[in-house]
Order: sequence, then C-alpha cells, then structure tokens
Amino acid sequence: MTAIAMRTGTIDRPLTHDPQKQAPMTSSTSEPSGSATPDVTTIGANASRQNRNREMQLIQEALARAHMHDRMREADAERQALRLVAARRMQRRAERVSLRARRALAMALMH
Repeated sequence: MTAIAMRTGTIDRPLTHDPQKQAPMTSSTSEPSGSATPDVTTIGANASRQNRNREMQLIQEALARAHMHDRMREADAERQALRLVAARRMQRRAERVSLRARRALAMALMH
C-alpha cells in the first residue's frame, strides 16, 4: 500500500515538483458535490500560473529592453565622444595650417 502511495506521490512527497505534471485535484465521494469547485480551482490555478509565467517573461523582456537601451545610449555617447575628438583634432590641424600660412605671408611681405 505504501509503495503505491509513494509511486503516485503524496502532498508531502510529490512525484514531481512541476505543478503542471501533477495529477489534478478531485473531490472525494464523502464531500458534498457543491461544497468545492475543483474545476474552477484548477482553472484558476492554471490561469494564475500562466499569468505568473507571462509576468516573469515580461519582466525578462523589460530587463532586456532596458539593457539594450543602456547599450545604445553608451554607443551613442561613445560615437559623440569620437566625433568631438576628431573635430578637435581637425581644429588643431586647421589652426596649424593657418599659422603656417600667416608665417609664409609675413615672410613674403618682408622680402
């Protein structure tokens, strides 16, 4: 008798911990038929489980979206920093060229 109970699982020692693989609860014959609503209970539990799974999935998706948003913002900031560095480099080069041209003009006017 105990081997059968262990094989089918008990409340304390379920055969599996996955709620979807467990046997559905059924009302006993000694219980009046209208006292409990096992169909509503199992449907409610399944719906609750699905909502929880959906919520967990949505949390993961929101986390992934936030992560991607941060990465995109970092990439934009890095591109902007690189453009600023390049602009400063070109400005220094233009200033050197301008200074060289002024020197060349001054040398031409002096001779």
